[in-house]
Amino acid sequence: MDTHRFSGPFWSVFRIVIGLLFTLHGARTVLGLFGGVEGSGDPAPMGAWPGWWAGLIQLVCGILVMAGVLTRPAAVLASGSMAYAYFVVHQPQGLLPIENGGVSPALYAWAFLAIAVLGAGPWSVDALLKRRNGERTLTAAPR
Repeated sequence: MDTHRFSGPFWSVFRIVIGLLFTLHGARTVLGLFGGVEGSGDPAPMGAWPGWWAGLIQLVCGILVMAGVLTRPAAVLASGSMAYAYFVVHQPQGLLPIENGGVSPALYAWAFLAIAVLGAGPWSVDALLKRRNGERTLTAAPR
């Protein structure tokens, strides 16, 4: 497969931006930042289903994906939560995302699925740990 020299860094930036945007949604819901839930300035009530739990997933998985820590499992959980949001909340209101207000959940579901499949990229804690483990394995091996 022919890859461009900027593919890895670009993919890392894509993952970071998606993680940041998802984190902001979670911070709004769980912490009441950026206008809070529906512009009220307040967070969702702690433990309220499904809003608070969705916000917690957004906050935690967004931070993990943004940093590139446990990227694949966090991205799978984030993708699943957005697929749930789309099919349970939005899809019953209309067939297409443009009709039912589900464009953001649909885009997030697919973006996180891509991140789960392709991994974190070179600019991530996951990649740093792999490099460190690889160096230890090579230096610890008998010569």
